[in-house]
Amino acid sequence: MKKLLILTLLVLIALTTGCNKKNVATMIDPYNDTNARIMGLGYRDFEQAASTAVNEMLSSGAVSKPGGGRYVMVVSRVINDTMQNIDTDQLIKKIRIDLLRSGKVVTTTAIGINGAEDPMVAAARKLRKSKEVNQKNVARKGQIVAPDLSLSGKIIQRNHSIDSDTDQIEYFFMLTLTDINTGLAFWEGETPIIKRGDSGTVSW
Repeated sequence: MKKLLILTLLVLIALTTGCNKKNVATMIDPYNDTNARIMGLGYRDFEQAASTAVNEMLSSGAVSKPGGGRYVMVVSRVINDTMQNIDTDQLIKKIRIDLLRSGKVVTTTAIGINGAEDPMVAAARKLRKSKEVNQKNVARKGQIVAPDLSLSGKIIQRNHSIDSDTDQIEYFFMLTLTDINTGLAFWEGETPIIKRGDSGTVSW
């Protein structure tokens, strides 16, 4: 009887401890987070790099189409040359959103360096062969719009030792906007993000 009581108490303690651990998580407001930045690349770094790039594009006039209207942009290759396993789409998506909101640029998802970003564009066109689908509603031939501009880039990382206790990590977001018709770079930008911290801080 005593063993059963002790076993029951141990189970209750374990369950109570497990429940307490579940309440440790804290919600962070990405727009009002005042905590110290990390040495690696975080959401605020991508936000800063994307905002800087878009503001420079807009102020340079590179995305102001003569006669009005919007340029059609396609995303080319953005290379991650850092020590971190990061998704470059996080940067590109923010740039795309800001450019779309500016009314100057729209991005095609039907064309991409590795195929269509949205495979449904091609899949929907296969409905032309279906007898079950009203052909009046099926996408017609020759309707996909070819891109005017191509966005490519590279993110690089350079580590420097300031002293025995301090490291400096430099990130460079390098982007190029190319006129596909002429092959000329309409705009190029480089946004540096520099961080300094304890040498024991992991940056990848």
